[in-house]
Amino acid sequence: MAPRANWKGFLRLSLVTCPVALFPATSESEKVSFNQINRKTGHRIKYQKVDAETGEDVDSEDIVKGYKIDSDTYLEVTKDELDNIALESTHTIEIDQFVPRAEIDDLYIVRPYYLVPDGKVGHDAYAVIRDTIKATGKVALARVVLTNREHVIALEARDNGLVGLLLRYAYEVRDASDYFDDIKDVKITKDMLDLARHIVEQKSGHFEPDSFEDHYEAALQNLIEQKQAGRPIAKAKIKTEGNVINLMDALRQSLKGGKSTPSANDKPAPAKGRKSKKRIEGQREMLFPIEGKKAAKESKREPAKRPARTRGANKTPAKRKAG
Repeated sequence: MAPRANWKGFLRLSLVTCPVALFPATSESEKVSFNQINRKTGHRIKYQKVDAETGEDVDSEDIVKGYKIDSDTYLEVTKDELDNIALESTHTIEIDQFVPRAEIDDLYIVRPYYLVPDGKVGHDAYAVIRDTIKATGKVALARVVLTNREHVIALEARDNGLVGLLLRYAYEVRDASDYFDDIKDVKITKDMLDLARHIVEQKSGHFEPDSFEDHYEAALQNLIEQKQAGRPIAKAKIKTEGNVINLMDALRQSLKGGKSTPSANDKPAPAKGRKSKKRIEGQREMLFPIEGKKAAKESKREPAKRPARTRGANKTPAKRKAG
C-alpha cells in the first residue's frame, strides 16, 4: 500500500508555483510493537478517561484543554478560543531565504520529509525549483503550517527530488553550556593522543547503514518466533565486567584488539599500594573496564589471605637463640 501524504499544497519560489505532497522520509512501523493485554482473558486493555480526584468517568464533550498554573490550578482554554488564534494554512510552502547547509546545526533538525510533485502537472516548475536549489549549493528556508502550527522547513536537493528538514525554533534547543560547563579540563599527554589516533585509524571506514544491525529488534523477533513455536525461552547469561586498568593500558590493549597479554614495549602497571611516578590530573577517574575471559576470571578471584604471624617471627636468629 502506498504511503499517505502528511500534507498537500503548493511549493512557491517567487512567481514559480507547483503542487506538491509531503511524505515522512522515515518510519518505525516495521519495528516490533506490543499492546497491553489482560493476562487472565487475553483481551486488550482499554483505557477510560476519568476524573483524577473523583474517579468518575468523563464524557468527551466535557473534556477541555487546561494550562497548568501551579500544582492544582489549571487555566481552561476552549476549542473555540484555540480556533480563533489558529494559523490559517495557505497550503503553500513559501521559500523565503537560501542559506548554507553547514550553518544549520543538526540539533535543530526534527525529522526529514520527501517533497514530491503532486499529480501529473507542475513537474516543470518543480524541476526549476529543485535545480535552482541544487545550483546554489544551499538549502531553501520556507514556512509550512502543520496541525495549526507554523514550522520552518529547510529544502535541499537530493537525487531527482527535494528533502524537507523540519526545524526546531531556537527556544526549543537547550544551551549546551548548561551541561558541558562542569566537565573538567583534563590535559591528555601526547602519547595517549597518539595511541587514540592509531585506534581511530584501525577502525576508520565509510558509513554504510545496512551494516548496522538492530540487535534488540532481532532478539525480539527471535523471542516471538520461539514463543509461537512453543519452545522454551532460555535465560540470557549475565555478562560480567573485567578488571579495571589505567587509561594508558586501556589504549594499548585497544590497539591489540583488547588482548590483555603485555608486549615487551609495554610498561608494567604500578604495583598495588605504590604510587605511579607520573600521574595526570584527574587520571584516577579515567579507568576503563576491559572485558575478556581471563579478565572476568581474575575479577572473581578473592585476594589471597595473608598467613598468620607466628610469635617471634620478626626476631633475628641470634635473638631467637638467646631467648
